[in-house]
Amino acid sequence: MSDDFNMSMRKFLKQVGVTSQQAIEEAMREQDTAGKTFKVKAVVTIEELGLTHEVDGEIKGQE
Repeated sequence: MSDDFNMSMRKFLKQVGVTSQQAIEEAMREQDTAGKTFKVKAVVTIEELGLTHEVDGEIKGQE
């Protein structure tokens, strides 16, 4: 793949990671999350390519 493709993909994924982490941290600060585990799902779509990619996981609240 081209350097432009790789750079644009990495930029997008970095933006997803950073902004998602900020949003999750903010939401968890607003509630008592100690000892609780939360199911989480991330969905990436590219409509023009018919792509939907889902990642499921868990995030444990701070003690």
